[in-house]
Amino acid sequence: MKAVVYREYGGPEVLQLAELSRPAVSPGQVLLQVAASSVNSADLRFLRADPFLLRLFNGLRRPQRRRVLGGDVAGVVVEVGAGVTRFRPGDRVFGETPVDRDGAFAEFCVAKESALAKVPDGVRLEDAAALPLAGTTALQGLRLAEVTVGQRVLIAGAGGGVGLFAVQLAKRLGAHVTAWCGPSSVALAKGLGADVVVDYATTPFDTRLGTFDAILGINGYQTLAAYRRRLVPGGRYVMVGGGSRQLFEALLFARPFFSLGGKVGRTLTIDSSQQAKDLERLGAWLAEGTLKVVVEQTYPLERLAEAVTRAEAGHVRGKLVITP
Repeated sequence: MKAVVYREYGGPEVLQLAELSRPAVSPGQVLLQVAASSVNSADLRFLRADPFLLRLFNGLRRPQRRRVLGGDVAGVVVEVGAGVTRFRPGDRVFGETPVDRDGAFAEFCVAKESALAKVPDGVRLEDAAALPLAGTTALQGLRLAEVTVGQRVLIAGAGGGVGLFAVQLAKRLGAHVTAWCGPSSVALAKGLGADVVVDYATTPFDTRLGTFDAILGINGYQTLAAYRRRLVPGGRYVMVGGGSRQLFEALLFARPFFSLGGKVGRTLTIDSSQQAKDLERLGAWLAEGTLKVVVEQTYPLERLAEAVTRAEAGHVRGKLVITP
């Protein structure tokens, strides 16, 4: 099968098209013929081994466990492993690949049964491939923030894949949503239901934004103090990704720092036990048209390095989809 591999850590230049054997399916897993995948920040972190601690998992000097990236996947079941009961060959499914196996930037990949759901009738596989990691991150982030009807919610970083899903899902929960995003995403966020859209090029984060019951800091590059100032007493901040320094700062200090101000600070960790149910919910909303996928561009597998370069440049509107 064709796959794009990386045999050393680095940038897009280390990605190479290669011919590999089909992966073997293990108990509790399924083998998929990949129809599409999408680029996520997790792929960029594995590629560059950033943070450095990723090397302890994936190999100190060069990648060992995961040499093919691609966390999101949508495709057709080819083979099922022992113990698999929810799927059979021919089913259209979508979900996430295990981080200790090669991913979906290939013609075939494996995935755990527990990390997959069926693609509803009428939903394109290319759209389903853009949904798993970004969609579940947005949904679980809002759940951790305990967003309820009538609350004022700020989505900071609303123009990317997670942010655009978060805007739609927060509105579905009945919140009043403010989207803080770049100028190229203002009209898009407004069209997806945001009540207020703020262009960060003209309105700095720490001025004139008001205060909120909940904040999702997506790729949270503001300081913890800046987020805390934007919360009402008892308000909740949830960090959803960010730079290495911000992630470590949030993990170590968010809880005590926010509690000193009578507020709540948390860092999102995906709850894998809810993954299949969340995927089913997201897929159903996509099928009924109440959730929309925004794809900025679709690339063939051979142009993955180009897609990664675009992702690393930032300000992607929605998702970048890869089709083998």
